Amino acid sequence: MTSSTPDYPHHLLPLPDGTLHYLQAGDGSDTVLLIHGSLCDYRYWRWQMPALAEHARVLAPSLRGCWPANSPHPQDGYRIDAHARDLVQMARALDIQGLHVIGHSRGAQVALAFATQAPELCRSLTLADPGFRFDDETETPPFYTQAVQQIQAGDIDAALEGFIDTVNGANTWRKMVGWFKDMARDNAPTLLSQILEANTPVMLRDAAALGCPLLLVGGANSPAKYGTRQDRLQQLHPQARRIRIALAAHGMNLANPRAFNRAVLDFMDSVRTTVAR
Repeated sequence: MTSSTPDYPHHLLPLPDGTLHYLQAGDGSDTVLLIHGSLCDYRYWRWQMPALAEHARVLAPSLRGCWPANSPHPQDGYRIDAHARDLVQMARALDIQGLHVIGHSRGAQVALAFATQAPELCRSLTLADPGFRFDDETETPPFYTQAVQQIQAGDIDAALEGFIDTVNGANTWRKMVGWFKDMARDNAPTLLSQILEANTPVMLRDAAALGCPLLLVGGANSPAKYGTRQDRLQQLHPQARRIRIALAAHGMNLANPRAFNRAVLDFMDSVRTTVAR
């Protein structure tokens, strides 16, 4: 463990073809599953775990191939559907009947795939700045092709600066705190695998078929493409709740954790209240 690891017990869950690393905190009748995005791992949720654990059991896995796993990249198993399948197996192994699933960025696509693969396990779904394309949209070259080339050449920080500044805004990498940079460096090799599945689309029929309560979260200063994803999801689900996190861009749960945590807890409470009626 590094000094930037949240102070929670580290767990290992054997899978049929690997191992899942995760943190756990809190208890209660509600269980929250936190799914991180690109260049991250369970450390990304350091400001969510203590706040949410006051109200629920919280699980924060590192997706297959991410730190602290030390398997080399590229690897075929680093895929959206495989990540979702791992998490479904996790929920069933831990005998969890329903989860409040929260996914950020690439993790939002994993969260949606989880809800598609096992809708009976998804009590609610929160998608924070999803960036995926839908299957009726034109495929474009991945924006991080240059970052992959820089990683292959050994210029890790230049690759990370380009990637992070693209998804969150200019000069973000330069301003990031040390623990976040360490996390991104630890996970930089995952881009070598991620580019193999770049632009994997979400099927419109799958997004339209979601049957659980849906919360769409965006950063007030996030790049516009994330808002367009939320627009389309809200067209499919007019009843979805939507909120913008003030004073924050793509990394809204880090930039304004109090507002992000409150939005999630209020949504969970609304789900609980609706079910109780």
